[in-house]
Amino acid sequence: MTYDYSTNQTLTIDWLTFHRDVAILADALRTLGPFDRIIAIARGGLVPAALLARMLDLRFVDTVCLSSYDDKVQRTLEPLLLKSIEGDGAGWLVVDDLADSGRTLHMVRRMLPKAHIATVYAKPEGAPQVDTVAVSVEQSIWLVFPWDQDV
Repeated sequence: MTYDYSTNQTLTIDWLTFHRDVAILADALRTLGPFDRIIAIARGGLVPAALLARMLDLRFVDTVCLSSYDDKVQRTLEPLLLKSIEGDGAGWLVVDDLADSGRTLHMVRRMLPKAHIATVYAKPEGAPQVDTVAVSVEQSIWLVFPWDQDV
């Protein structure tokens, strides 16, 4: 699926849409597994990882904590918490909400070269770092996720 919007627009995603898009991702991943565990890229990957863990019946969920944004401004990629994950990622599913520039996923790919990387959304610059994506989005679109919205 592809969302195509004109430049510099914001796409606000509600919970129902997000859940549907994660279900699309789960359907694609079912044919590629089984996976031994899910590694969520915190923070954005926490919600889709939780949903995918239920949809794919996986119980081992772990995190890699990285940060590359201050509000809407991308900055130097900074590891906040890199648990001592042993292995090369074979049989593991790494999940994030969005592949934007691809910098975060590139770092994770170096850490876990044999892991399968999946994102709910991907922009053209980040897409080469992703093995499976549910929805493609134009590079200029700013996504507002349900957990980032004021209620």
